[in-house]
Amino acid sequence: MTPELTALTLALLLQVVQYVLLSVTANLQLGTRYTTSPRDEHKPLTGIPARLLRALNNHFEALILFTPAVLIVTLTGQSSAFTVACAWAYLGARALYIPAYAFGWVPGRSIIWAVGFFATLAMLLSALF
Repeated sequence: MTPELTALTLALLLQVVQYVLLSVTANLQLGTRYTTSPRDEHKPLTGIPARLLRALNNHFEALILFTPAVLIVTLTGQSSAFTVACAWAYLGARALYIPAYAFGWVPGRSIIWAVGFFATLAMLLSALF
């Protein structure tokens, strides 16, 4: 497995961790009586659980770009020290993004997001040159 694919696998496992964090905090906030119900009545999340939900959704959006970037670099045999560094920068940024969003780090959250985004963009551009 290439290092980029390893980073992608770990990013997907990080998504699982985000599901767990969201599930635990949502259950604590809304109660299991509501969360195990058919949820005919909508109860919005607030505070940290709501932020964790937005961070989870943001990770889905980030994976939409990162996954093909990794596949392109891997399948075309263009893995390099640069693309490996980009993949690990992406993973590190995504890991830091969770507490940054949950605890409202401003402007840190946006800076961390930008690191992951530009690492992905750099991987894509490197595949063209």
